Amino acid sequence: MITSKIKKFSSLSFTKAVDFFKKRTIASLILLLFTGVSIATIDMINLSSELINTQALQSSLLYADALQHARTLYNEAVVDKLKNEESININYNHFEQTKTIPFPATFLIELSERISKDNRGVSVKLFSDYPFAFRKAPNPRDPFEREALAYLAKNPDQPYTRIMNVNGKKVFRYAQAEIMKSSCVACHNSHPQSTKRDWKVGDVRGGLEISSSIDFLVQQNRKGILSGVAMISGLFGLAGIGVWIVFNRLKKVSIELEQKVRIRTKELSEANESLSAEQEKSNNLLLNILPKPIVERLEGGEKNISDAFAGVSILFADIVNFTPLSELVRPAELVEILNSIFCKFDDLSANYGLEKIKTIGDCYMVASGLPESCPDHAERIADMALAMQEVIRNVGADLNIELDIRIGINSGPVVAGVIGKKKFVYDLWGDTVNVASRMESHAVNGSIQVSESTYQLLKYDYVFEERGMITIKGKGEMKAYILKSKIKPMN
Repeated sequence: MITSKIKKFSSLSFTKAVDFFKKRTIASLILLLFTGVSIATIDMINLSSELINTQALQSSLLYADALQHARTLYNEAVVDKLKNEESININYNHFEQTKTIPFPATFLIELSERISKDNRGVSVKLFSDYPFAFRKAPNPRDPFEREALAYLAKNPDQPYTRIMNVNGKKVFRYAQAEIMKSSCVACHNSHPQSTKRDWKVGDVRGGLEISSSIDFLVQQNRKGILSGVAMISGLFGLAGIGVWIVFNRLKKVSIELEQKVRIRTKELSEANESLSAEQEKSNNLLLNILPKPIVERLEGGEKNISDAFAGVSILFADIVNFTPLSELVRPAELVEILNSIFCKFDDLSANYGLEKIKTIGDCYMVASGLPESCPDHAERIADMALAMQEVIRNVGADLNIELDIRIGINSGPVVAGVIGKKKFVYDLWGDTVNVASRMESHAVNGSIQVSESTYQLLKYDYVFEERGMITIKGKGEMKAYILKSKIKPMN
């Protein structure tokens, strides 16, 4: 059934798809074209943005590296050689004094100012939370510089970058940490205009910022994107025309294929329904002779089914004087009487959750507690026995004939299993079965005789009459009881 549903769904989906493309070919091609161009455009924009960012970052890194090399060269080639010369001073206001050279940091600041002045697209500057008192712009002046200082303090080895709109232009802003070296620590901790005097080697003193305009790069990339989109649109358009031509040629083939699919689907559906019906008939036949759990195990491929049950109650019932009755009535009438009785017994078995094992002539065998165990197996079998007596009385009254029944019950362990290859039989074996049969054959007509084991399970909820010891073939003396009725619960 599941396979049939899947095939029906696949066929329906295919049919709807074919109908859609046949009726809306141009619209479908336009939709595909628009989708393809949109995806390609988005990818190109993303790639373009990544390229711009990478290019701006590389340019900033080169600027920063060149500035650091310039400061290092100035420090080693000029400051280190002249700092011990008494006639040479090192100070920030070197333009105002003769024989004075700038500090390395002052040199870098002034170099940055000249680069920014000569290159309109690039701005270079140093910023810090602790500048010398003589600086005109002592603190970070915008959110970027404040964010950069906070980030660089935690990540001195990583640059901080942002793309921002500055005065209507897109600017790539780059900042890297200015880290205190041993030569800088001594100066900053001793200079009279230093605003912080507890610097240590490795501290982040501030940041070196390089800002570069990327408007030109954005415009160039935008032109490239538009050109690429136009080219892709043209290619997609040509592809769409090709698809349209091929689709028209395949239209006839698709119609023929659709017809074949429908015919084949119908054949498969009919075959599947026929198979399901036959399988259902087979299952129903099996359920008539075998318990449902056993049928499920057989369908699952299990072989040699046999189980041991520790607690089961077995009932044998025999219609008294049925053999003489068979000689007094016609065969059809005899079968009708027996069928009426056993059908009612079958209904009782189903109502009490019992398992009918078999009938032999006018003998009826039923078990409780298998093929699925239950703790109240004795109570169920006792209730059915009492109900069977009522059935016999009612059938006899309806047919105006004398009918009676003899019932025997025993409880204990049994082995149950399926025997047969072509004709299955679910049967029971064990001493418990034999004793139950003897309880029935040695019972008084019209009575329900139970063994000691069954009596012990029922004695608190049912009324019994002790029969005493009876002789059982192969077992010797056994104590037996007569089940009279069920004790009604007190309100």
